[in-house]
Order: sequence, then C-alpha cells, then structure tokens
Amino acid sequence: MRVIFVLIALAVGIVSGLGLTWLASARGSNFGAVQIGAWTAWPKSGTVNADPYARATFARAGELPLGLGDGIAFVATADNTGSPLDGRCDIHIEGRLPLARFWTLTVYDPRGRLIDNVAERYGYNSAEVVWRSDATMEIVLAPRARGGNWIPTAGRERLVAILRLYDAPVGFGSRSGDNADLPAIRQEFCP
Repeated sequence: MRVIFVLIALAVGIVSGLGLTWLASARGSNFGAVQIGAWTAWPKSGTVNADPYARATFARAGELPLGLGDGIAFVATADNTGSPLDGRCDIHIEGRLPLARFWTLTVYDPRGRLIDNVAERYGYNSAEVVWRSDATMEIVLAPRARGGNWIPTAGRERLVAILRLYDAPVGFGSRSGDNADLPAIRQEFCP
C-alpha cells in the first residue's frame, strides 16, 4: 500500500515539476531582467551566468541569445502606458537611441515569426533609418502605408518589437529607469 502512495507522490511531483518548467520556459522569466520604459532585456542571457529558466526559454524557442560582449536585445510587447502592442493601431517608436556601433529594430508576431507583408519590410537598422535634424528618429508600425520610417503590421492584433544594440557600451545592460535613452512607444488610432 505504501508503494502505491509513493508512486502516486512521485508521479504528481514529476508531472508538476515538468509542467511548471514548461510554463516558465513558455512565458519567459524575469530573473535578471532590466526594464527601461516599455523595453525589457536580459543582459546575462548569453553568458555562463544565465539562469536556468532563461536557458530553457531560449532552448525551447531555438534561439541563440546575444553574448554580453556582442550586444544586448531589448524586447517590447507593450507601449509606455502598458497597453499591448496592437498592429491595428499606429504605433510610434521615437526618440534617442543609446550609443551603439550598430542597431536593428525588427517586428515579430507573438510566436517569433516575421510578419508577412507586401512591402517586404520587417524592420530598420542604424544604416537605413531616416533621422530627424535633432538626432532622434521615429519608426511607425501601422497597417496602412505612410512615408518615412514605416513597418507594415498587416493588421496583426499582437506584436513584439525587438531592439538589438550591437557593441553597446559596457554596463549599459545594468542600467534602468531614466538612466538610459531608449525610444518611447505610443499607440494612436486604435480600433
């Protein structure tokens, strides 16, 4: 009789442990996360000091994180007010960018896939964006065509924006709050 209880306890423990690990890797972890405005980064995710949940998240997605010496990736799933990024709206990503040798801004669906669109435009980088005269930039994610730095959203309801900074200054990933310049994200003309 005791053997049955032990086997049941082991089965419950194994199922619970595997289920919670799957849940943590599916949703991502906030261990070691740096939050700057609407942007979140995990600076240690590409190092040997990465937490096991971050490793599981990247392994599950089949992604290779940037190493700390290579750069840092900031992810935004919401605007500065906390509203989820909605591809049916006009989403303005504007402001200054931190010093970096090169940067990219790419838009994905929640599953990490590029958004199919007629313009075949999926993002911008520091070499092709049109800058304002005050050294700021504005990139608009919108379902309708427009001039300037425009990324088509094809009317997708949920979006993920990833800003990758390559060869950024050492220590940038440990800053938070208003200590670092990252573009603000705001939405308008939402249905």
